[in-house]
Amino acid sequence: MDTKELVQWIRTLYLHNNIKAFYMNIIWRVPRADRLEEQHNECQMCKDRGLVEPATMVHHIKLLRYHPELALEKDNLMSLCGECHWLIHHPITIKKQLNEERW
Repeated sequence: MDTKELVQWIRTLYLHNNIKAFYMNIIWRVPRADRLEEQHNECQMCKDRGLVEPATMVHHIKLLRYHPELALEKDNLMSLCGECHWLIHHPITIKKQLNEERW
């Protein structure tokens, strides 16, 4: 499958709410396994903080929905633990509390 076909397929999967088909396909499984191996099955975000956690996921740095042409590009893939992957997709926002004197 060439890049143009891959992009069209991914867009169709999103259109039909079936992106899971991409993630279950050998087209994704091979580069996913390769990236995990290249990054020693370690979470790269934890590693940046001096921690060692096993990576269980591979994250698209530029999101697949918006950049399907980068779906299989090694430089767009990062090994992460489940917690870091969740935090990327669900950032915690902390609201600054106003003190009593503020109107």
